[in-house]
Amino acid sequence: MSHTILIFCLIFLTLSGIQGIPLSRTIRCTCIETSTQSVNPRFLKKLEIIPASQSCPRVEIIATMKKNREKRCLNPESKAIKNLLKAVRKERSKRS
Repeated sequence: MSHTILIFCLIFLTLSGIQGIPLSRTIRCTCIETSTQSVNPRFLKKLEIIPASQSCPRVEIIATMKKNREKRCLNPESKAIKNLLKAVRKERSKRS
């Protein structure tokens, strides 16, 4: 009798716990570490800006360099990186 009640309680707790579990509990950001070091726009091959989302709560900036196609994660709050973004926008506006 007590085994039946115990099993029923375990099943009930298990089923009630499943209801509120999100599909993914892990945060999946591309960048683990970010650099505040300045990047020369002439050496950039590509600059990706990934907005914050449900899977990653922060904005990510990924710079792909021309040499060796090295990828660097840049700190969007850094003054040097903000200046880099301004320079890239200015360069793009000249081309248009």
